[in-house]
Amino acid sequence: MRLTWLICNLAFNESEINVFNINWLEVFMRVDSILNSGVKGFQQATERANQAAQEIASQSVSDASKEGINQKDLVESLVDLKVAEHDAKANAKVIETAGELIGSLLDVKA
Repeated sequence: MRLTWLICNLAFNESEINVFNINWLEVFMRVDSILNSGVKGFQQATERANQAAQEIASQSVSDASKEGINQKDLVESLVDLKVAEHDAKANAKVIETAGELIGSLLDVKA
């Protein structure tokens, strides 16, 4: 609920939030822009997570046959994976909130 309020405040000025005087096309275009930002961010987070996972797997295979796994590279990859996870969760929440916002706007419009 707080995220919905925050997105509304970021997307619209108070003067624009007047139920009787709304340019609905502009409202939906702004919400669509928020939704697209969430989807793009989620895709980028997924790509980073895949890259980090691939680095972890390749280090485990190649370094295990040598003298051992490079701890620094492994830790960096694990941190990258965790950051990508948090980015994906945050962007998923943006997508979810934009969907809720669209539903609320449709309810108001009807």
